[in-house]
Amino acid sequence: MSVRKLKPITPGQRFRVVNNFEEITTNKPEKSLVVGIKKSGGRNNTGKMTMRYTGGGHKKKYRIIDFKRNKFDVEATVKSVEYDPNRTAFIALLEYADGEKRYIIAPNGIKVGQKVISSETAEPNVGNAMKLKNIPLGTVISCIEMKPGQGAILARSAGSSAQLTSRDGKYAIVKLPSGESRMILTECIAMVGSVSNGDHQLTVSGKAGRSRWLGRRPRTRAVVMNPVDHPMGGGEGRSSGGHPRSRNGKPAKGYKTRKKNKVSNRYIVSKRK
Repeated sequence: MSVRKLKPITPGQRFRVVNNFEEITTNKPEKSLVVGIKKSGGRNNTGKMTMRYTGGGHKKKYRIIDFKRNKFDVEATVKSVEYDPNRTAFIALLEYADGEKRYIIAPNGIKVGQKVISSETAEPNVGNAMKLKNIPLGTVISCIEMKPGQGAILARSAGSSAQLTSRDGKYAIVKLPSGESRMILTECIAMVGSVSNGDHQLTVSGKAGRSRWLGRRPRTRAVVMNPVDHPMGGGEGRSSGGHPRSRNGKPAKGYKTRKKNKVSNRYIVSKRK
């Protein structure tokens, strides 16, 4: 996994850093696992803009990902590692022994031809899915469920990983990418290994147009708005907007917004940094 810097042939390429995509093995998705996806452009059913700074973007199709890994004790072979425009991580196409095909989030280091399995008795090898009660302590994991059978929720983006630190009764204690340590039921499934495309954060778009290709319109800063539009708007010249806050007046940068009596607080062993 690596990135490369382009020669400054054009102004847009001068600062651009792109992914090498050396792990990618094919550019055609599996047709049976692809569905159409419709864009809203940030508008609701009456055509009114309800989401700012959204619109445009390249046309793309959605790849159906198996987040549940619920095909147990059937070995699968990795057929290809592919790019997915809907997420930062790469995806891997599995073909099971009975002929069924499924996409999963590709773990780091997975290779075409490799065998993976979802089982309680599996070896803790990269790409295998296991219940937290069967994974050795200290193992690096990703694509973690929060409720049994729900499907992966945690540590799914490019390069992210968590660590199984200990077990206490029916709960396992997992250190998440944010630094938070949290209790999760040991019946929940997780994938062994970290998520692929770890160099995603090193890429530089190089020009505004690439943000438009991703469906992002230009974002207006709050301090250049009028007082009617934002609490930080108004003032003479380049005066700043006082304390940073959101459009509805909630302070930003350090103000904690988590509710004191949130039900899931009891599952958090140590808070994120």
